[in-house]
Amino acid sequence: MSRPAAHARQPGPPFDAPAARRLRVALGMTPGHVAQSLRASYALAHATPDLVNAWERGALTPAHAELAALAGVLWCSPAELIGRPRTLREHRVARGLAPEDVARAVGHEFPAYTRMEESGQWRGTDRQSAALAELLGLALPDLVTVTGREAELADLLRGAARTRWQAYVKPVGRIVPLDRRLLENALQELHRDYQRQMVATLGWGGGSAAGDASDAGEDFLDRIVDTFWTRLGKGTA
Repeated sequence: MSRPAAHARQPGPPFDAPAARRLRVALGMTPGHVAQSLRASYALAHATPDLVNAWERGALTPAHAELAALAGVLWCSPAELIGRPRTLREHRVARGLAPEDVARAVGHEFPAYTRMEESGQWRGTDRQSAALAELLGLALPDLVTVTGREAELADLLRGAARTRWQAYVKPVGRIVPLDRRLLENALQELHRDYQRQMVATLGWGGGSAAGDASDAGEDFLDRIVDTFWTRLGKGTA
């Protein structure tokens, strides 16, 4: 099967292959029917049954234009064919918005906005970030991810777990603008859980105790961002 070079160069959004197959079957269509509609209605001359099968197996991911066309053929929204969005571009596509519309809504020049999508580094002000979150329906964890600050947050949370958590309240608050008491409680719990886990592992005894503690600690730190959001969720419930 052949695909234009443009499609090969442009990664698509996270694709929900089982959903695509389920929607096709529900419509009583074969991969051949889908491919024919993609060619006839959306000018995707490269669409073949083999390509549709490859998408449904997860062997290939549709590019953005292909996914929008496939959604049209399957009578669904693009969001129904997208897995959990991870990047700014993926969230925009899931909402069916053009980059020009997002740039205009958040107050960015279009070239600057497209560079941010491509680099994964958001350069907006607090006001622009709030506008982006509202436009794309971003929860706070998603906003932190798409603005490229998840790695910075993870470093701060690891420091809070290992050392004096109090010193990290303000830095974390700059990334996660929530009530100070909620942040304090979440960071204190992370610190306590990490320290308890390390002490408990060392208390097992035996020659490998230090190594076990190190492995357990690293596993906890690897998952610390997800654990942090869980702690915050419990605090706001």
